[in-house]
Amino acid sequence: MKVAVVGATGMVGEVMLKVLAERNFPLTELFLVASERSAGKKLAYKGAEYTVIGLAEAVAARPHIAIFSAGGDTSLEWAPKFAEVGTVVVDNSSAWRMHPEIKLVVPEINAHVLTSDDKIIANPNCSTIQLVMALAPLHKKYKMKRVVVSTYQSVSGTGLKAVQQLENEIAGVQGEMAYPYPISRNALPHCDVFLENGYTKEEMKLAREPQKILDDRTFSVTATAVRIPTAGGHSESVNVEFKNDFELTEVRKLLAATPGVTVQDNPDTNTYPMPMYAHGKDEVFVGRIRRDETQRNTLNMWIVADNLRKGAATNAIQIAEYLVKKGFV
Repeated sequence: MKVAVVGATGMVGEVMLKVLAERNFPLTELFLVASERSAGKKLAYKGAEYTVIGLAEAVAARPHIAIFSAGGDTSLEWAPKFAEVGTVVVDNSSAWRMHPEIKLVVPEINAHVLTSDDKIIANPNCSTIQLVMALAPLHKKYKMKRVVVSTYQSVSGTGLKAVQQLENEIAGVQGEMAYPYPISRNALPHCDVFLENGYTKEEMKLAREPQKILDDRTFSVTATAVRIPTAGGHSESVNVEFKNDFELTEVRKLLAATPGVTVQDNPDTNTYPMPMYAHGKDEVFVGRIRRDETQRNTLNMWIVADNLRKGAATNAIQIAEYLVKKGFV
């Protein structure tokens, strides 16, 4: 089992290596891949040292699986080249997510759509993954009509430059800016670039990706995505209107029974999800579960997850694990 990690020197790439090791992924050869300027760097995996190689060399090695986290342009150019030599690509960028012939997969929800013919598989947006993990069991039972989500996203979702900006500002050091404004002691209602409709790309990912993952366009999602000065972990305030009514005790049971979801919901003990406690974990945490008292059949909840793990690296590796289990690679 030959595995390539493309974008191995980036933030998500580093977490991918950590998760591969933690989960004892059954690889026999590992290729750490990055841009030509990073080729030759040394990285460690399970105590061994690996030399980073370029993309062309990685394609020539014909890995069974290539897990990409190297940006959309790189994925658009190189994923088909890997696929041509028989490699199955699991791509973490937004490049292929809404392509009509590419599957968009959260393994706990829709891994069953994958077949041996799928050579490029899209990993959803980090905020989408944690959202649909909580919505899927509730949609199956009560049928969603409309979802309103406001996100509170960590700077790690932007990348290393943004993390450094936050650390510099906390330390009172002048440095390179990832954002157009300071992020420390601030909140920026601006994740990704603005589009002609006034929404950002991040907000439109949240609007469209859940419909594709759940294979259902009868519900709608509207989003406001906000960047906050946390180092890791994304949080979401979610309001869901259902076609059918629900009981809160049953909602909690459904969520607690969902693989990968942990319910933390006890106001009496101040128990609720927080990004600092989701850090380094693979679960999606759900709390503040309560009825919206302003309209019928409507639920409020708070969803938190580590955006670099379940929101990116872990989800991609779970897809790879499923492919191996099914004998698709």
